Amino acid sequence: MTAAKNPEALAESTVLEEPENIIIPPCDLWSDEPPLESDLHREQIELLLTCLKWWWQERNDYYATGNLTIYYSQEHITTRDFRGPDFFVVLGTDNHPRRSWILWAEEGKYPNLIVELLSNSTQKVDKTTKKQLYQDTFRTPEYFWFHPETLEFQGFRLMSSKYQAIEVTEEGWLWSEQLELFLGVRDGKLRYFTQDKQLVATPEERATVSQQQLEEERKQKQLAQQRVEELLAKLKDLGVEE
Repeated sequence: MTAAKNPEALAESTVLEEPENIIIPPCDLWSDEPPLESDLHREQIELLLTCLKWWWQERNDYYATGNLTIYYSQEHITTRDFRGPDFFVVLGTDNHPRRSWILWAEEGKYPNLIVELLSNSTQKVDKTTKKQLYQDTFRTPEYFWFHPETLEFQGFRLMSSKYQAIEVTEEGWLWSEQLELFLGVRDGKLRYFTQDKQLVATPEERATVSQQQLEEERKQKQLAQQRVEELLAKLKDLGVEE
């Protein structure tokens, strides 16, 4: 007869060993971007964000932000080789606040659209190194750059794995297939325009238009009342009573 095995020894032999040297990449990294170049850059980012959020106020399937780090490689965390576009939009994701955009925590989604705001100190990198990265690694469908001071504006669409310049309209605008909006310069700012070429207004602009409409309605009512009073006065002069 075979001797019964020691229960404790049996338990030890059936316990799976813990895997060793498994490194779980962090998913709660803070953004690590330098300060913006100027107030013009900050105001432009805020303008793009504010108008898009209003235009898409019924949607919750996108994420748009500005000057936020994109961590696209676990290896690059230690080498600090990561990027933070001035403005980017990711489609097909949840719309909620984030500390940064971390690829391995976001189902590997890269931005669908990126806008870089040029400056004298960054434009060379934006037009070369970043453009190459967004084309070859990010595979971002659309890439635009805009200089808030010189108003230089250009856009590219990924076609056959290479960025091709987007055709310019008569107005000097560029069509974004990702946003289904035009982007164009008006009054020194990069703005959105609808398919029927209407400006996507800011809350302040909408408030101003509403106030102007109310004022115009008040004037029209006042004018109509004045005409009625003039007509009644003429009728009275003719001896016609009300």
